[in-house]
Amino acid sequence: MIYTTTLMSSRGGLIGSLINKVRPLAAASISNTPVVPSKTLEEQVGLPPRPKKPLTPYFRFMREQRPKLKAANPQITTVEVVRQLSKSWSDVDAQLKERLQAEFKRDQQIYLEQRTKYDATLTEEQRAEIKQLKQDIVEAKERRQLRKRVKELGRPKKPASAFLRFIASERTNTPQGAKQTYREWHQKTTAKWTRLSDSEKEVYMQESRQEMELYRKSISVWEEKMIRLGHIDVVRHGNLIDPPEPKPRKTLPPKEK
Repeated sequence: MIYTTTLMSSRGGLIGSLINKVRPLAAASISNTPVVPSKTLEEQVGLPPRPKKPLTPYFRFMREQRPKLKAANPQITTVEVVRQLSKSWSDVDAQLKERLQAEFKRDQQIYLEQRTKYDATLTEEQRAEIKQLKQDIVEAKERRQLRKRVKELGRPKKPASAFLRFIASERTNTPQGAKQTYREWHQKTTAKWTRLSDSEKEVYMQESRQEMELYRKSISVWEEKMIRLGHIDVVRHGNLIDPPEPKPRKTLPPKEK
């Protein structure tokens, strides 16, 4: 892949998201902390949740022993609980391991039977929807990882547009009222922007153009550096003579009438 000097505008938001989405917290299966369960892929397409896989012997041991360890030492941390129980598992009594293994095999057989019956109820359309959701989740994770990677590599930030500069200035000049929602304030401020004359808007537009020119130069230098270092994945595809092929997106089959 060869870098070209032609600069193309990057896709995405103007200066990033105004609202940070809260990432769901992963909870350990041995924790007693109440957690609101998220919807499964099946539930997202209107199906009942699929049967759950049974716990392995190791996690059954963790589930049984954790309350005992916590009762003996209420101040112990979750990390220390896992560390101690992991060490104990390697030396656990063979008879206990056999019991846990037998319970797992029994529940595994029940799970396989329930899963077979469950899968048999799915239509081809529902299977395709679930598969598409899985693909969307994978792609969303890849985008998050790429954003994190780009940030860590110090990519220059794209400057704000003229409109966003006006919004930022209005936050200082005409802040949100005590009884006013942000949505109301934003709508009012947007309407004010549309009423500005071309000469009034030009002040913000000129600042935006000046910073955009600096951004184009700095992003060009940064991308050249990334290519030299072998970080091709963070370079905008428009700046590559041989960009990677886009991932094919499968279309869902038409719904039966």
